[in-house]
Amino acid sequence: MVIQEQKWLADKFQEQRPRLRAVAYRMLGSLSEAEDAVQEAWLRLSRAAHGEVDDLGAWLTTVVARISLNMLRSRKTRSETHVPDPIIDPPDGTSPEHVALFANTVGLAVLVVLETLTPAERVAFVLHDVFGMSFDEIAPIVERTPEAARQLASRARRRVQDRKATPDADVGVQRSVVDAFVAASRDGDFDRLVAVLDPDVIVRGDVGAAQSKHEPTERRGAENVARNALRFSTAGLVKLPALVNGAAGLVCMRDGKPFSVMAFTVRGGKIAEIDILADPERLAALDLTVLEA
Repeated sequence: MVIQEQKWLADKFQEQRPRLRAVAYRMLGSLSEAEDAVQEAWLRLSRAAHGEVDDLGAWLTTVVARISLNMLRSRKTRSETHVPDPIIDPPDGTSPEHVALFANTVGLAVLVVLETLTPAERVAFVLHDVFGMSFDEIAPIVERTPEAARQLASRARRRVQDRKATPDADVGVQRSVVDAFVAASRDGDFDRLVAVLDPDVIVRGDVGAAQSKHEPTERRGAENVARNALRFSTAGLVKLPALVNGAAGLVCMRDGKPFSVMAFTVRGGKIAEIDILADPERLAALDLTVLEA
């Protein structure tokens, strides 16, 4: 390929990159793996014969989907408490780059559900329900018939709906509920904490493989969750308001270092789910500079 053609192709690829990262992130729940999948797609494109690609966007989406599917299949099984990589923004707004990553997928809780699906279910659901691809297009990617691909997406959709992972849409409402949770924790007020929690609230914590042997990774029920929140209220944490995948959340710091990221699912004016990333290695890799201002 001549230099001029290579530059043209590189420019066209850069135009597609935000969407490709969004596809890969939904499928993989990992920012670094998503970037790896997109980079591999570029390598494959640069090796493709000139004129071989008719619809560049569709071709690249298919390639990224197949790469992501292979990466999912090669993973060790992840548990219900694995928290995907959170996307952190300041509380006053999400950057345009980040909006592209998780538009139409509200909050981290939906991604947590996707972590529990089979690789083929996840790919079929993401491509159809999030990115609008037809099952005729999806079928060869997941190596199924169109009807079987439809069934994969349907099973995945039921899992997402059963978990009721979609929060109240108003971020201002979400923030007021999270602020009430923080205030009640700070004041040591058990009854106020219980009042702001859904009776069936679920807290999932990803503390890393080493610590998971010693710390429970899931808690259920308002009183149980409230007692644990009071225990951590004396841990010397500085709780910074943030948007986590576009929803109200917190970044907790201790001694100037990240201690945890908390993503809240507020439903019906109550906290219904809290997903906590507290794995020290993964926290150290997060870009939290957006909160410094």
